[in-house]
Amino acid sequence: MNLKRISAILITAIIFAVTWQSFSTTRLGSPFQDHMVLQRDKNVNIWGWDDPGTDVSVKLNGYSVSAKADETGKWSAVLPKMKHGGPYVMEVSGSGTVKLNDIYIGKVWLCSGQSNMVMTVAKEDRYWCRVYDEEKEVANAKYPQIRMYTVEFATSDTPVDTCRGIWEVVSPETVGHLSAAAYFFARDIYNKYKIPVGLIVSSFGASTIETWTSEDALKNNERMLPLLDKYYDACKDYDIGHAYGRYKTLLDKWEAENGVTDSERNVSDNSRSQDVNASAPRTRKPSPPRNPHTDQHSPFVCWNAMINPLIPYTIRGALWYQGESNGGTAKIYREQMEVLIKDWRYRWEQGDFPFYYVQLANRDNPEDVPAKGGQDALVREAQLQTLSIRNTGMVVAIDNANPENPSDVHPKNKQKIGRRLALIARNKVYGESKLVYSGPVYNSMEIDGNRIILNFDHAGSGLKFTDGRGEGFAIAGRDGNFVWADAEIKGNTVVVWSNQIDNNPTIVNYGFGRNPKTSLYNKEGLPASPFRTNDN
Repeated sequence: MNLKRISAILITAIIFAVTWQSFSTTRLGSPFQDHMVLQRDKNVNIWGWDDPGTDVSVKLNGYSVSAKADETGKWSAVLPKMKHGGPYVMEVSGSGTVKLNDIYIGKVWLCSGQSNMVMTVAKEDRYWCRVYDEEKEVANAKYPQIRMYTVEFATSDTPVDTCRGIWEVVSPETVGHLSAAAYFFARDIYNKYKIPVGLIVSSFGASTIETWTSEDALKNNERMLPLLDKYYDACKDYDIGHAYGRYKTLLDKWEAENGVTDSERNVSDNSRSQDVNASAPRTRKPSPPRNPHTDQHSPFVCWNAMINPLIPYTIRGALWYQGESNGGTAKIYREQMEVLIKDWRYRWEQGDFPFYYVQLANRDNPEDVPAKGGQDALVREAQLQTLSIRNTGMVVAIDNANPENPSDVHPKNKQKIGRRLALIARNKVYGESKLVYSGPVYNSMEIDGNRIILNFDHAGSGLKFTDGRGEGFAIAGRDGNFVWADAEIKGNTVVVWSNQIDNNPTIVNYGFGRNPKTSLYNKEGLPASPFRTNDN
């Protein structure tokens, strides 16, 4: 881990330790720290702990609210809606007094997912990180009113109340180890409105969607039960001793082969897997053997340790960047998305807050097979279908692979991702109703002789082919055999056909592969999502 980041975490931990020891047992929930951003124009939830029965007051920006610690010591209070502004000081008084400084009121977004949300602006913490124009981006990151709270990697079998993390002010000194996708989203929003932006980044590399969903929510969906059963069985196998013995033997061998130090040995399994591997190319150090209790692929363990401690911090919405680790559950990923979104909205009790996400990018070698399909194509389709859930939005990233290395699962053009996320928020949250925020989305089709006419939403000011020809469309007849199609734009429709299919074409696929041919955009420069015209 980067030395500057370690120093910042240690300093913050020391300050908090001194504060709590000096002022009895009065303390606040994990996200409430110096430099934080609170959500404007919404009731602001504040919570913490004190001696049971203690009266607690919270003062901020001329407002004062009170609470009482319950029998467990937990207390909660609600500050009224406030306009954006700052900096302010928050004072919390109970059995002692805690003061938090440099607080702003603005726009707050929760940012979660796997490594593409983790991915930092610079190559500070992990060998696979850095964005295009890294040095320029770092030097220009002078945004004192953009702040980011990064939750440290953690897992737990049971829900916990606290997490580790710090609020950092965006600057050339900090932005290098901050989430690139989250930062570029916030930068576009801030540059447009000049209102403070707070980002709570809780993400874990290689994590699955089920690990970010609560155990109760998974139990209440029949299609999620096999995932839970597999996890419970793995834990039983581990816990009875035989599996632990095998695990310990493999772990000892791995540590000996890779020179793991005593200090590294005291770090949890999941942290060691994340950080030791991050310090060197993948070919040099293998992953350690996995413990199902601490594995970020396991159901609900990241929700327990990295989401539950944040609830119910008042947010405006959520950004989600995940999916690469769920190829094995591609056929149920649409339902997994619905379960997660419903779960988060239920837990936060802040209504159907905006949930915007990034569709899988293209990756690996370019394909020249019509409608090749595969797990990535199925996950993208599930993500497209998720738009049917109220108050969601999707960034299409089918054009975002690194040209110089398309096999890299971490596209470096996070500026593009942040900008496209910001377009959705600007249109759907911040009132720019005329702003085009999405590329073309397939709506319906009509068969006309040997041709199929495709209708699209979000055509913007018009459709266009970036290659002039319309590559990426494949068409099939009743036999289901796909061939490449010719394509022509007519208004807000695309007409496709093939001379190899004389009559009765039945289905069209577009961009349906891992790294497929694509060409369809609107004139605002936003790409069409891959699709197929039925479920085949």
